[in-house]
Amino acid sequence: MTRALIADDERLMREQLRARLAEVWPELEIVAEAKNGVEAVALTSAHKPDLVFLDIRMPGMTGVDAARQIAQLPTDDDDDAAGWPGCEVVFITAYDQYAVEAFEQGVVDYVLKPAERDRLAVTVERIKKRMAQRSRDRDDAPPLAAHTPDMQQLLQRLAVQLNPNAPPKLKWIQATVGQQIQMIPVEDVLFFISDEKYTRVQTATLEALIRKPIKELIDELDMDLFWQIHRSTLVNTRAIAGVSRDLRGRQLVSVKGNPEKLEVSRSFTGLFKGM
Repeated sequence: MTRALIADDERLMREQLRARLAEVWPELEIVAEAKNGVEAVALTSAHKPDLVFLDIRMPGMTGVDAARQIAQLPTDDDDDAAGWPGCEVVFITAYDQYAVEAFEQGVVDYVLKPAERDRLAVTVERIKKRMAQRSRDRDDAPPLAAHTPDMQQLLQRLAVQLNPNAPPKLKWIQATVGQQIQMIPVEDVLFFISDEKYTRVQTATLEALIRKPIKELIDELDMDLFWQIHRSTLVNTRAIAGVSRDLRGRQLVSVKGNPEKLEVSRSFTGLFKGM
């Protein structure tokens, strides 16, 4: 049975969507409901649903910010989340021309408030088709929308629209190199790799450390320039030299100006489909 979570700060909207879903997808199980973005992230982490419906505008943490955090939750590429491949995301929105035009590009599905049965049925069929494809061929299935550059770029644009006073994207990285602090131009960074405490900043000429996790960098960097290829790795698209496979079938990204090969996690392998 497919399991879903609904997040909307309006109780009547949650009830209405639940009722409409029962009509067009009676087999769907609603495992939890959230009143805001913070709850949505926490409940997604706890229940590990297949599908999350997120209202774009919620108090505290918007649905856009929640989607970005949900995309960073551990999946079955990680030992602590075995069996959960991540989830589909569907945005709930009142009519908003910019958002609807963006969603119509096919990056992610959306539901207009109030949810209409016929339009919701179209969304449900799209989701079922993608889920069936991933179930049939996990090794060569399309990535979840949340794990694509198009989705990351869309979320970044929507975040700016929702919060026009947000600080501009990073142009410089202040990092520790030996005993010194250096200012590194973002465009010079080949890739970022995080562990639990630090993130390594790699350029063609130096390696540095910063105390900032990947999920924060995604909010602060221009995602037109960087692709996430692993929960712990961002790579400069201009630095990608090619993609190969090792003996275990894992995709490895070669980077210009550096001999290291970066592993692409299973959640992101669809980025390089056909390569």
